[in-house]
Amino acid sequence: MRNKLCALFLAALMSLSPWAGRLPFTFAVFAQEPVALSAPSAVLMEASTGQVIYEKSGDEKRSPASITKIMTLILIFDALESGKIQMTDEVVTSAYAKSMGGSQVFLEEGEIQTVETLIKCIVIASGNDACVAMAEYIAGSEPEFVRMMNERAAGLGMEQTNFEDCCGLTDSPTHVTSARDVAVMSRELINHYPQIHNYSTIWMENITHVTAQGAKEFGLANTNKLLKMANSFEVTGLKTGSTSLAKYCVSATAEKDGIRLIAVVMGAPDYKARFSDAQQLLNYGYANCRLYEDTDPPALTSVPVKGGVKDQVQLAYSGVFSYLSLSGEDLSGIQREVKLAQDLKAPVEIGQKAGVLEYTLNGRVIGSIDIVSKEAIERAGYLDELKKLAAGWLC
Repeated sequence: MRNKLCALFLAALMSLSPWAGRLPFTFAVFAQEPVALSAPSAVLMEASTGQVIYEKSGDEKRSPASITKIMTLILIFDALESGKIQMTDEVVTSAYAKSMGGSQVFLEEGEIQTVETLIKCIVIASGNDACVAMAEYIAGSEPEFVRMMNERAAGLGMEQTNFEDCCGLTDSPTHVTSARDVAVMSRELINHYPQIHNYSTIWMENITHVTAQGAKEFGLANTNKLLKMANSFEVTGLKTGSTSLAKYCVSATAEKDGIRLIAVVMGAPDYKARFSDAQQLLNYGYANCRLYEDTDPPALTSVPVKGGVKDQVQLAYSGVFSYLSLSGEDLSGIQREVKLAQDLKAPVEIGQKAGVLEYTLNGRVIGSIDIVSKEAIERAGYLDELKKLAAGWLC
């Protein structure tokens, strides 16, 4: 309010002044930041659209510490999805995996744990030893796994990222990422593998070490203290990290009223500050965001095909349309219009664009999704045309 009053006063003063328009400087009134963060770098992203709501030095390269493990988890779930590994597979801990320092679950050389147990060790307790054990199981060695991590990061467009280990333990000036890149990989993990929340919301759980010394229970405690803080939203994850170089980092995911947000904080001065910053970001997001998702689009008709073995092609939507508003608009006024091509020429490929479903709000186009062919239709040959003629005569 003070800024607005100052602006009005200065504008009035300048309009009345005989020197108006001749002064060698101008007055500028700057709006305050929506949140006051202690961390030097942060990004707030909406998960379904990938839209960045807030950023502070979002592309600055910084040491990520254990939020590196988000990419490790993506590769683990990639391997599960492809069938390369199973949750019940038994993984043997190597001497190298056992030797990891930092946060660990104290696996012994030769100790056997299932893939699912090691996922819990990584997500809940940020176990570096569990990370390396899984990296070796999937790729044969940590260096090969790290190569896969960087390849996956490049595929996601993570331009500021270079991984040098699978757990973030190394305080190397060239093991880097950015708050934006962390948000991107967090979005990839929670969108493609939402089952991660089955693990990232566990507060405490015991695992059992079975070694030559016998069986012993070990307690896992979640490093994400946001889970136990008083919030107006549901915290669903995701990963914390800290080293002397990285300081204190967190990628926090939350949900409220169907809106999923990702708050990334990097380089906070202490562990309390990172959670306070993440909480501020999420509160800001939920106070300002409105999300429209069209989960029930209009039914589609077919489109004529010229010169094909079939005269019509069935259609489908290429995805689900989402629109994120930050201005408090009334999204109930969104209108939809199907715009189809008059016809397609054979051959028609699966997924070939045949039109769009366009969305408008208050007369303004806010986006669209493609309408595509649901099937492939080959070009008709001479015999096909004869068959069509014969079918017409019989009718």
